[in-house]
Amino acid sequence: MTLAFGDAAHDAAAAARAVPDVVTDASGDPLAQAAELGAGAPVLAFDVGGTDIKSALFDAEGAMLGLRRTPTPEPGADLPERLVARLVELGAQLREEHPEVDPVAVGLVVPGIVDEVAGVGVFASNMGWRNAPIRQIAEKAFGLPVAFDHDVRTGGWAEHVLGGARPYPDSIVLIIGTGIAGALLLGGVPFTSGGYAGEVGHSPVADAPLCACGARGCLEAIASAGAIARRYTERTGVAVDGAKEVIALAGAGDEAAAAVWEEALDALALSIAQLTAVIAPQAVVIGGGLSRAGGALFDELRARLKARLSFHRIPELVPAQLLGNAGILGAALRARSLG
Repeated sequence: MTLAFGDAAHDAAAAARAVPDVVTDASGDPLAQAAELGAGAPVLAFDVGGTDIKSALFDAEGAMLGLRRTPTPEPGADLPERLVARLVELGAQLREEHPEVDPVAVGLVVPGIVDEVAGVGVFASNMGWRNAPIRQIAEKAFGLPVAFDHDVRTGGWAEHVLGGARPYPDSIVLIIGTGIAGALLLGGVPFTSGGYAGEVGHSPVADAPLCACGARGCLEAIASAGAIARRYTERTGVAVDGAKEVIALAGAGDEAAAAVWEEALDALALSIAQLTAVIAPQAVVIGGGLSRAGGALFDELRARLKARLSFHRIPELVPAQLLGNAGILGAALRARSLG
C-alpha cells in the first residue's frame, strides 16, 4: 500500500472548511471544532494516545461524524491485540449510528516510534510495545486497508493540508504540552527516516536536567508545559496548576517563575535556531497547551530568534489551527490516500 502526499493533499486543502460545532466528550469537555475534509472516500479514523482514543467516521462529503473520546486500554504484553479489538468495537458503534456511511479504509495513528512503511509500532514507552505489527493486526480485524502512522507526524501533515502550515511546504510542527513532539515537512511531505525523525523534544539544549527518556538536557525537560510547572514547584515547593499559572506569576513579578519561564523560552529559541540553521523551514507551527500563551510565547520567541541568528531566513512562527483534532483529521486523510 502507498500513501500519497502530493496533489491529493492539496486538493483536500482546497476543499476543507471549518464547521462551527464544538464536539465534547462524555464529561462535556470540548475536543475541538469539527471539520470537513471535502469530497472523498468514506473512512474510519482513530487517534490513539496513552490516555484516550479519539474515534470518528468521515462520510463521502468529508463531514466528521460521531467524534468521541474513550479510554485507552491498559498497557500490557498483548496491548496491540486488545487495542485493535477495542477499535473494532468503536468502529462498529460508529457504523451502527451512521448506517448510511460505508467506510472503505481505516486511518490509525499512535504515539512512539512508528515505521509507517512496515506498519510497525517500533517502540512506545507509554504503550509498552516493541516492534508490534499493528497494521497487520488491524487489517485482519477490520477486513479493510489500514493507513498506520505516527500521531504527531500525521497531525503535522494535517496542519499542512488543512491548517496553519498550509502556505509553508517546508515547515516544522511543534506540539508543546506535557511533553514536546515534532513533525518535519519538507516539500509538503513528512520526513520520517524510519520513524525516528522529528524528535525535537529530545534534542539536547543544555547539560541538565535529566529527561524521562534517560538523556540529559532534552528540550522537553526544560520547555514543555509539564516541565515548566514541575521546575517551578521544585524551586519553590509551591504546587501550581500548570504552566499557565507559572507564566502568569512571571508576569506578576515572581522571580522564580520568571527564571523558569526565561529558561524555557531560551531553550525553545535555541532549538528553533538550530533547526533554522540546518533545515531552513519557512515556518514553525506551534500547537499544544503552551501555544495558548499567545504573545508571551510567540513574541518572545521571535525576539530571541532575531537575536540569535544573522543571515538565516528566520521562520514565521504560526499558531496551529486544528487544535486537538489534528491527529484524527490526519488519520482520515491518510486513510483516504491509500491506493
